[in-house]
Amino acid sequence: MHRAFRRSVPRSVCRGAGMPSPGPEAAAHAYDRVVSTRVDYDGEGLDEADLAATPLEQIRRWVEDASARHTAAGDVPEPLALSLATVDADGAPNVRTVLMRFLDERGPGFVTALTSTKGREIAGNPRVAAALVWPSMFRAIRFRGVAHEVSREEVEQYFDTRPYGSRISAWTSRQSEPIASRAALEAAYEEYAARWPELGAAGEVPVPDFWGGYRIVPDEVEFWGGRRNRLHDRIVLSRIGPGTLADAGAWRVHRRQP
Repeated sequence: MHRAFRRSVPRSVCRGAGMPSPGPEAAAHAYDRVVSTRVDYDGEGLDEADLAATPLEQIRRWVEDASARHTAAGDVPEPLALSLATVDADGAPNVRTVLMRFLDERGPGFVTALTSTKGREIAGNPRVAAALVWPSMFRAIRFRGVAHEVSREEVEQYFDTRPYGSRISAWTSRQSEPIASRAALEAAYEEYAARWPELGAAGEVPVPDFWGGYRIVPDEVEFWGGRRNRLHDRIVLSRIGPGTLADAGAWRVHRRQP
């Protein structure tokens, strides 16, 4: 725990009021219970014979399945959550979760402040990795490739579809930069909301000049399907020539051991 936080929080709150700290033996037992938790992945997996004709079709099929599962069962809370990994100038990795807001034959894409940590790292090294993961379905799609900035026209078209509050927050947050307090963040939000009140008109909130998006143009796409006894399916499509995710001839299909 950070020292400043430790000083501001009573010890009884940190441990639970009136409860003694667990001894080494109890802590060890608790740890053993965590690491011994096992779930046998009883997913459908993916066979080469069932693979769609193109990578894009297969990606869309699984994304649509996840969205349908979210609607029907509610156990896929954010079907478009995309884990994105970049590296900094020293080669140290950074990973965070964004939302996939674009998907076409060129690849998946997301929006962000271009001045954010991820934006600066992509400017220094555009090679990235990303993953869509649906644990309740025992499925994941992994991407490795190069991030390209999305055109301003596409960004503006997308920006106008965002809820009003999300458009104001794009101006409010200087993403990844420090801020003094939550109150300061909310005060900034109110300032921008007063500048551009909600009127229900298209373009009423302009797109910040420091805000945009990236599309990952993949060189490799892997479809992971969890199976029993950890014998998972890993079907990999590796680029072998020019073309998009809609061009079957640009990709070689092979299976990777789990």
